[in-house]
Amino acid sequence: MLDVTRLRVLAAVARHGSVTAAARALNYAQPSVSHHLARLEAETGTRLVERSGRGVRLTDAGRLLAGRAEEILGRLDAAEQELAAHVGQREERIRAASFPSALATVVPAAAARLRAEDPGIELLLTETEPQGAVRMLRAGRVDLALVFSYLQQGKVVSPWDAEEGVRARPLLDEPVHLVTQAGAPSPPRTAGNRLAGYAEHRWIAGCERCRAHLVWQCELAGFTPQIAFTTDDVLAAQALAAAGLGVALLPDLALRAARHPGVRTEPLPGARRQVLALTYGEPPGAPAAERLLGALAEAAEGKAADGRAGDSQAGGDSQAGRSRAAPGKTGDGQGAAGRTAGSPAGTEHAGTGTAAP
Repeated sequence: MLDVTRLRVLAAVARHGSVTAAARALNYAQPSVSHHLARLEAETGTRLVERSGRGVRLTDAGRLLAGRAEEILGRLDAAEQELAAHVGQREERIRAASFPSALATVVPAAAARLRAEDPGIELLLTETEPQGAVRMLRAGRVDLALVFSYLQQGKVVSPWDAEEGVRARPLLDEPVHLVTQAGAPSPPRTAGNRLAGYAEHRWIAGCERCRAHLVWQCELAGFTPQIAFTTDDVLAAQALAAAGLGVALLPDLALRAARHPGVRTEPLPGARRQVLALTYGEPPGAPAAERLLGALAEAAEGKAADGRAGDSQAGGDSQAGRSRAAPGKTGDGQGAAGRTAGSPAGTEHAGTGTAAP
């Protein structure tokens, strides 16, 4: 049986990068940290750290065990918190991580509902991209993670299926919009794909690892986009489009979070993004987390209704321009949406491609 204290020491070394920094973070003496590492190596029968210059680094086995140690320690800490709340020693606490456009739209509405229904719950929020949110979820640093995934060719392929123990609940299905300068003449519509008329335009895209969905949509229309501007900022992307310097693709929540008055938006047929809430472990989850899930589902339904009411502002009253609350129940990957090759789950907006705004 592995010793929890020694796992905590290994995780601290992995997190802080050295024995000295880990000792400082844990408030241990440095020889004590070295002793715990040596004992853990004896327990596991393998080298976990090795000398590197004047310090140490984790071996492959050490990195593997440190990753699992983070999960184990996070689950233990969460169990302690839930038990204390159950016996009345502490207030119920729920920790959530979210990507920015949801944090600026769906999450505040859900938090307000939760506080009105149960003011005794302490809600802690962290902003991070989906991959970071999943890492925090697995490590037990959050109880719920809001993530998203782009759909391609209508296929529902969950990027989170490979995450052992993670359960997904679909919250919202939203359109992706073509963003151009307000008042600028539109190119002639080309039969078959709306983007084909923008083949000669310059494009605003995100970082190299984040622009795959934009590139895929343009290639589907028969061209490779001329990417002239790279930014991971939704507002900057809209400002560039408003100045007539390029065109971009943005999902609906990003526009609802902050919309530039100088842009025109048009929903792109067939281009959609799904927002999901992830939890970890077998159901039922912690009561506070389940209540937050319910509040998020209600808030998502409210945003979908807002989208239906505001279709004309978002670029027309077609079905392509509507956000829809995503039906589905919590289950391992159930209802989780859309990543095929070239559709990274970490892309906050399809055209500017950031994993953050």
